[in-house]
Amino acid sequence: MDAQQIKAFIDAMAASDLDEMEISHDGWTLRLVRRAGGAQVVPSPSTVVASGATGQPAASSPAAAPAPASGATEALAPLFGVVHLQQAPGEPPYVTPGQAVEAGQLLCVIEAMKVFNDIRAEHDGTIAEVLVITGQEVEAGQPLLRFA
Repeated sequence: MDAQQIKAFIDAMAASDLDEMEISHDGWTLRLVRRAGGAQVVPSPSTVVASGATGQPAASSPAAAPAPASGATEALAPLFGVVHLQQAPGEPPYVTPGQAVEAGQLLCVIEAMKVFNDIRAEHDGTIAEVLVITGQEVEAGQPLLRFA
């Protein structure tokens, strides 16, 4: 990603009403977040992994964070998109309530701009509740799953 491409993304965001934009290309991830007064470039460490859903490269970023008011943790959406809880219609879901998961295990996939982003468990735990349904649009920071 070169400076001209980055400037084009900043200009595109400035011309829109988006509050946040994340672009992954050739192993680079650029995340733009609008704060009071304009767009700001925020570094976003991520790795490129093959998505089990499509085989296409997808950005993987941390998806679990502690819930502020309770002892449970939640897997949060790292970006805006459409959530997929299973690989294909009629297939079993990636995870179900009561299921034990290990760090790095695939929890769901978020599709954004025809790119499938794997959402993986950040730590070992047990799924207490699935908070979204397949096909639902989610916002960045929205809880997807709750751990017990």
